[in-house]
Amino acid sequence: MGSVKDLEVLKKPTREKMGVARFHFSDRYSVFDWGRMPDLIEGKGAALCLMGAYSFEKLEERGVRTHYRGVVTPEGKVVRTDELEEPVNIMEIDLVNVYRPKPYRERGRLRYDYSIFTPDLKNFLVPLEIIYRNGLPEGSSVFKRLEQGLKPEDLGLDHYPKPGEKLERPIFDVSTKLEEKDRYVTWSEAQRIAGLTDREVSEIKEKLLEIDNLITEIAARAGLENEDGKVEFAFDDERRLMVADVVGTLDECRFTFEGLHVSKEVARQYYRRTEWYRDVERAKREADAKGVEDWRSLCRSKPPRLDPQMKRIICNIYKSAANEYTGLYLFDAPSLAETLKEYREYRERVLEGSSPRA
Repeated sequence: MGSVKDLEVLKKPTREKMGVARFHFSDRYSVFDWGRMPDLIEGKGAALCLMGAYSFEKLEERGVRTHYRGVVTPEGKVVRTDELEEPVNIMEIDLVNVYRPKPYRERGRLRYDYSIFTPDLKNFLVPLEIIYRNGLPEGSSVFKRLEQGLKPEDLGLDHYPKPGEKLERPIFDVSTKLEEKDRYVTWSEAQRIAGLTDREVSEIKEKLLEIDNLITEIAARAGLENEDGKVEFAFDDERRLMVADVVGTLDECRFTFEGLHVSKEVARQYYRRTEWYRDVERAKREADAKGVEDWRSLCRSKPPRLDPQMKRIICNIYKSAANEYTGLYLFDAPSLAETLKEYREYRERVLEGSSPRA
């Protein structure tokens, strides 16, 4: 079981052939790599499933290969999204192998052995998370990394950016995916650890731009700005690149609407005010210093629950965004504009200027 979705394996992949599986998108959510949080967000799973499925279908219309096979109806039939009459939360996919780098310690620091990943390996998940950035909204991890010593030129920028800045051209970032904690790396390190050729790195960047452009186009119809997003890739049994996991959802992308976040960032902002968040940051720093793999074991507290109004707002954000992003309107939910009006009022009344919560 994952923190937000479960994997049902129908046919296991072999070293040579892909298998078949189904993602069961749950109403669970996770922030700051914690894992399952204490609340469930009603409708979230189906909203993510539909947004991701719709994005995959539009990518395939443009010739971009993905692992998507369809969505699954309550009767068990695999269909396209335009055949649905109600929301569903199950997606069928082609399944590749997931090879995890082996952790080890060197001089007290946690390291990972990626030697299994070679240019000859086939039928596997690329152990990287690729990020495109069209803007740098408040809350972007870029600002934290700049404070920690990252230089603007490392991102291809010729100046120190400000929160809310729109970029003339997208930045492509890359991090590890299968380590205990995601770690930003350079493209040269990413190529080395994942066993990629120069041509494959170029292809990943080309596909990333296509994905970025498509999501930007779809999101604009709903009045959304596509600020940034993360994408995973895999190689099939012929080592052909394909888009994996899920794309174009509120958990994979950071969308804004008239300056307001329409993504998991809403929950992140809520929790950044809590003592638990400060404990999380302390635990991660301590784990890095001690070479401890499970930083959560060092965290002094557990996350508090969302307050009821915040929870309801987040539920409606997921449903409303799915309605307007896909144009299918399968959820009984207010318009996105109405939902975000309530969120703006809540934020001004409750979040801004109030003291942090325990």
